[in-house]
Amino acid sequence: MRTPLVAGNWKMNKTVEQACPLVAAMLSGLQAIPNVERVLCPPFTALMPVSAMLDGSGIQLGAQNLFWEASGAYTGEISAEMVKEFCQFVILGHSERRQYFNETDEGINRKVKASLEVGLTPIVCVGETLTENEAGETFQVVTRQLRLGLQGLNAEQVVRIVIAYEPVWAIGSGRAASKEDASAVIGGVIRAALKSSFGNEVAEAVRILYGGSVNGDNAAEYFSQPDIDGALVGGASLKAEEFLQIVKAAGE
Repeated sequence: MRTPLVAGNWKMNKTVEQACPLVAAMLSGLQAIPNVERVLCPPFTALMPVSAMLDGSGIQLGAQNLFWEASGAYTGEISAEMVKEFCQFVILGHSERRQYFNETDEGINRKVKASLEVGLTPIVCVGETLTENEAGETFQVVTRQLRLGLQGLNAEQVVRIVIAYEPVWAIGSGRAASKEDASAVIGGVIRAALKSSFGNEVAEAVRILYGGSVNGDNAAEYFSQPDIDGALVGGASLKAEEFLQIVKAAGE
């Protein structure tokens, strides 16, 4: 059985002053749902104070990105070792990083390897744009992102990774993929590609999340699909009650 996982990606929202009350508002509620792995991913500036608040709570902490080099003259970047000081997880390859910061599959692959080297769990995002979706290219795009993003890894490393399928056209748009479409990609494309490259045991062990306009109203529909193991939540993770509703749905 794969343990459900729900991660809240706060993106570029919440100062430290705003982040701490949000964590306080959801902490006891999250602790009451122990059968789900719960991860909060605030911006870098809030990692230290949020880490202190989560200490001993059972709630995990994640960063939203990192750089693949261990150290050096890379102004403005954060290494995997720096992230590991506070976090257990890191989001990599999010479509916003690909779109606005020109991240490539090859670069994401280097970040995945750097994360695994220090013991972080990468949440690796894949997903197609609206143009690619309408052109019937979902299979090719997602398979390519997965193949290149995990290139050079062995089965033992891949089982430590979490995959998040986020159709780009659904992120922040209010236009979520149907549970059937999401499940078809997660089971029929992503899990099938993992099976082809790393074997059935790995494919069945890796947790695959759905992301893209997940909210308290539609979360249970996604979690009813056997191949969907949780969610990477954007805007709804900034609202304590709604995020709790999503986590509860995953636990049920």
